[in-house]
Amino acid sequence: MLKLIQRAGQWVFHRADALFTRVFGEHLNPLFHLGALSYFMVWVVVISGLVVYAFFKTGVQEAYQSVEYISREQWWFGGIMRSLHRYASDAMVLTMLLHVVRHFVFDRYRSFRWFSWVSGVIVLWLVYASGVNGYMLPWDKLAQFVTVTTAEWFDVLPVFGGTLIRNFIFEGAVNDRLFSLLSFIHIGLPLGVLLVLWIHTQRVPSAKIMPPRALAVYGLVALVILSLVKPVHSQGGQADLSVAVMTIEPDWYYLPVYALLQRWSPAGVWYLVGGLTLLALFAPWLPPKRMRSEAFHMLIHPDNQIIAIRDGELVLDAALREGVRVPFDCRSGGCGMCKATLLQGEVDYGLYQKEFLTDEERAQGKVLLCVCTPKSDIEVEYVPIETPGKIPVTVHTARVARMNRLSHDVMQVFLKCEGEETPRFYAGQYIDILMPDGDKRSFSFATAPHERELIELQIRLVPGGKFTTHVFNEMKVGDPVRFEGPLGAFFLREDSKKPIIFVAGATGFAPVKSMVEHAIHTGLRREMYLYWGVRSLRDLYLPDLPRQWEQANPRFKFVPVLSEPRPEDHWEGRTGLVHEAILADFPDLSEHQIYACGSVAMVQAVRPAFMARGMSEHDCFSDAFRFAPRTVAHTAEMVRLGGTS
Repeated sequence: MLKLIQRAGQWVFHRADALFTRVFGEHLNPLFHLGALSYFMVWVVVISGLVVYAFFKTGVQEAYQSVEYISREQWWFGGIMRSLHRYASDAMVLTMLLHVVRHFVFDRYRSFRWFSWVSGVIVLWLVYASGVNGYMLPWDKLAQFVTVTTAEWFDVLPVFGGTLIRNFIFEGAVNDRLFSLLSFIHIGLPLGVLLVLWIHTQRVPSAKIMPPRALAVYGLVALVILSLVKPVHSQGGQADLSVAVMTIEPDWYYLPVYALLQRWSPAGVWYLVGGLTLLALFAPWLPPKRMRSEAFHMLIHPDNQIIAIRDGELVLDAALREGVRVPFDCRSGGCGMCKATLLQGEVDYGLYQKEFLTDEERAQGKVLLCVCTPKSDIEVEYVPIETPGKIPVTVHTARVARMNRLSHDVMQVFLKCEGEETPRFYAGQYIDILMPDGDKRSFSFATAPHERELIELQIRLVPGGKFTTHVFNEMKVGDPVRFEGPLGAFFLREDSKKPIIFVAGATGFAPVKSMVEHAIHTGLRREMYLYWGVRSLRDLYLPDLPRQWEQANPRFKFVPVLSEPRPEDHWEGRTGLVHEAILADFPDLSEHQIYACGSVAMVQAVRPAFMARGMSEHDCFSDAFRFAPRTVAHTAEMVRLGGTS
């Protein structure tokens, strides 16, 4: 039954999204910004309420006259503000309810989302309480009805036991103390709303708390026009407790339960409201949902970061949660900004508007990250709109300035940009070499950012690889090279005091070299450890350089680790897997940061192992590369997923 209701709701929203997109455009569709619109309406309510409160007098006799004054005598300002306050409150309830319903029908309220759902339900009830309280302040006939009915309703609770009617509602018992209390509540409840709203949005990755400026302007203008066309006035004259209120026009956004109180007993309404509230609060666990025992993982480019995706989590949300700056807007499959390429794995594509992901694009491997969920471990690539520090990604032309063969399979290549300086970059970033056939090969900067003359690359030979074979057999000094960059979000974070452990696998040493030399140049006063893992001694292609760093810097320590040393190596140092050497040296990693550069297999192995030793997931940064099949000559070539290639 639940699935049937959700599918029906999804059908309605999907078609409403398409209709509103045709009317407003994909970037101004209000159904894509319900949460942000709710936030905006809260601020409109707060600001307009403060203006109205400046004219409001908290007294039994003065309350009604002050509200009438601002509504009729000062309609050009106070009256508009009162109407704006009322209509923005209604709009706030409408957008919040639609926001809640949307998350429910799309099943985005279970498992790890339970906190956001529960806090959202609390926000909704605080908004209702604040709104109902607001109807009491003008002290007209509607205020009289709401106040008396509320007192009668709450008096059935044992905690009150009739004291509300006895102390506040009977003729002669109403005094200025009542209005001071009501005003205090009406100020305190919105503060509670703002506090819980802030808590609510902290658990939502990259939550937008303001709608697009144009949409906010349109909404505000619409509310002002409504305030002018149909201004809000008090109902039926001043409250008179000696006469029962017989006819009112209730606000159906805030007061539907008050109509029910005229037909049901107060206790019966409490059972209904309380039951629905409990049902809403426990909805994330009803019925119990079977969870995956292990999370799927995503390797995302160009950040080259491995991310665990929780059960039911959207790919976009997982990326944003880990700080990956994926472009997005609607989060509903209705704008196409988060379109990416699925390189490996399988996903549930979700519900989306087909004009933004055509069947042809889907056949080419395109997905919309905001609506798809993984069905296996996946690898995706998106087009970034900016790099760290907002350094622009541009195309450059350079020439090979120098080449050195560092080992049997590693070539050191220096590039010099033509007619310009080396582009600004962060230590750890990379460039894409643009090949004549339109293909790309990615390599990390081995150069530190302060070295502005040349760009150093460390290129490992892959047997049969199209580009690496060219580098080793054909490339010569003076050859032109076109590249694009800088790219990637793997870089040295300098806003921490924690010791740094660099984990390099094979040619993953290249970005580590850039980061270590940058740290030394800037005088970074943090302990640094480099664990460089290779197969045999001949793969340790620059062994003297980290030893020089170690001799010159007492805060730096170098630990080479060989996994398969050869007899002729006569190796007496550390052996085995590189991350196992770190685990042996550091039983507690809770106060360390890890920078892991190497193959996907290595990075996948080190992350959970380090987290099991207390390391925070926010302190592990990874840059990985893998071998991937190429169609050319049916060979395999190193494709950079982080380190180098």
